[in-house]
Amino acid sequence: MTVRHSGGGQPERTLALLWRNQRQQGSQRQEVRRTAGRRPSLDVDGVVQAGIRLADERGLDAASMGGVAKALGVGTMTLYTYVPSKEELLDLMVDEALAERQLPGPGESRPTDWREQVEVYSEQTRAMYERHPWLARVSTVRPPVGPGMLAGREYLLSTLLPLDLSPRDTNTAALAITTYVDSAAGLEAENELVERSSGQSNEAWWYDRNDLWETYFDVERHPAMTAIWNANGYQDTVREAATDAYRYGLDRLLDGVEAQAKSL
Repeated sequence: MTVRHSGGGQPERTLALLWRNQRQQGSQRQEVRRTAGRRPSLDVDGVVQAGIRLADERGLDAASMGGVAKALGVGTMTLYTYVPSKEELLDLMVDEALAERQLPGPGESRPTDWREQVEVYSEQTRAMYERHPWLARVSTVRPPVGPGMLAGREYLLSTLLPLDLSPRDTNTAALAITTYVDSAAGLEAENELVERSSGQSNEAWWYDRNDLWETYFDVERHPAMTAIWNANGYQDTVREAATDAYRYGLDRLLDGVEAQAKSL
């Protein structure tokens, strides 16, 4: 599966598209007067939603400019008048997916315990990847700097501020949590994509390779693995192992943040 990279569009144009709705809020009344009686049949929001639907149903490759135009019943050149390139379309799709997460904003109700607040981020992010597994094919090393992305950053920073870490450590801890949760959720989504494309579950894939243990595995060269096996340390299924590993990693990461805060 080819990995695509966000953040590849023309900066000023991409920012204007990502922040189009916030920018338009102040002039909404004038816009209503200007377009009264001539409601457009297509807008940027509609293009983005069509792209997401295609990617959800048929994979990221289906959400090309031509594919989206066909789904909307317009010519590809018409689509370019709303979203100028595939790079901008990808950024818009990713940030729209990020914005779907139900993360409480400033002044909104949220759990009182900071770890429970992090759990909200974790659950919402994993659910987002489950709804949109094509996100696993998008590298956000250069992220779409839109409202969806910034909402996630703001939420995590706000959960950690009460710990009274230094500003630098607060930001570092938030980045560590983001890296861990997003990477793990992306790996789960990638597993889903592989199972879809291959038509074979991960359990079946490992079953086909059972001969590894009978024919090739050397207990003397792998004493640690053998000891864990003999002590029933391995989970029953691949999915259970991934779930337990995720839970273990996040808990230990938050334990470390909490220990640092208590040491101050």
